[in-house]
Amino acid sequence: MPTSPHSAPGSTSTLRVANQQRVLDLLRRGPDDLDDPTGVFTQAEISRATGLAPATVSNIVRDLAGSGLVSTDPGSGRRGSSVRLAPGAGTVAGVDFGHSHVAVAIGDLTGRILGEERRPLPHAHHHDEALTLATEMLEGLASGHSRVKHVGLGLPAPVTDETVGSSSIFPGWDGVNTRLVAEAHLGTTVSVENDANLGAIAEHRYGVGRGHDSSVFVKISSGVGAGIIIDNRLYHGSGGTAGEIGHLTLDEQGPLCRCGSRGCLEAYTSSGPVLEMMAAQLPDADLDGVFAAAHDGHISAQRALEDAGLHLGWALASIVNLLNPSVVVVGGDMARAGELLLASARIGLRRHALDSVATTPVLGSLLGERASLVGAVLLAAENTHLAVDGS
Repeated sequence: MPTSPHSAPGSTSTLRVANQQRVLDLLRRGPDDLDDPTGVFTQAEISRATGLAPATVSNIVRDLAGSGLVSTDPGSGRRGSSVRLAPGAGTVAGVDFGHSHVAVAIGDLTGRILGEERRPLPHAHHHDEALTLATEMLEGLASGHSRVKHVGLGLPAPVTDETVGSSSIFPGWDGVNTRLVAEAHLGTTVSVENDANLGAIAEHRYGVGRGHDSSVFVKISSGVGAGIIIDNRLYHGSGGTAGEIGHLTLDEQGPLCRCGSRGCLEAYTSSGPVLEMMAAQLPDADLDGVFAAAHDGHISAQRALEDAGLHLGWALASIVNLLNPSVVVVGGDMARAGELLLASARIGLRRHALDSVATTPVLGSLLGERASLVGAVLLAAENTHLAVDGS
């Protein structure tokens, strides 16, 4: 939290503001369970977690309550009273754009989702069309709630300096400063992130990655990308594009990828190649139709998913050899295939990984297609500035 221009570093006023922020950050950490509406701390728990003296915590809670940022409920004595972020402290929102969908959610300042909606988009949509629809959806969801303070926005493409830099991967957004155009549409501050990174944040907080200090979240839909958590922090790389594993080359003589290269993981494992492979035998089937056919014993559908999983496993072997994560989490549309995909991915991983990492767990996402949206709301909550009156 920025200090007042009249407060010198190290002054009593500056220390007070810093301590208030420590308490707010703890409260904003919220529940460990996405469906748990509590996220409540007693003043004694706040004191232990922050290392602040009980009397200091009591004064901070009083100031925060006076500013409308927290609410308190009586407990056993003053230090036993419960404290939580006040409902009126504000809300945040998440927007998850895909190649053919937009999902919007509104949440509280802990990142807990209060409402959400998902709608289709034309595959070759323009960014202005998508943002107009997202704005309409957000206005509907926000009705009856306090003002939205911040929006987290996810895109299925590499994002460098808030700009999509690949016309082949997400053409309707190429070269656009996404933050600026999104803020103009949505009317509030926006943070932009790659969708797989957002999925990694969500799974680390609420899903399969919870309790692991390192994990890799792989999102497989019409594209393939990964979000990497190292030492409990999202890893971006020097330019912000770490995790683009969809464009690892598995065979330089392989099929042409939309990025212009040949034999990329995405050309074998994403939803498009699977649907193309099954088009002749299941001409009217969508992705879930292919999954259903495979579950019902359709040999070609089973083989298509097995091949996709083996290629995924080969790529994951490179990832676990290099990063040695505790767990690999697979999400996105293709993850709905479940063990039809994951079992062969584990086989591919074991064939190509070092013995020491060949048994790295490869698990399906707990949050499913919502992972990136949940991560967008968490990103917005973490980037929301909470100011105490007079500080």
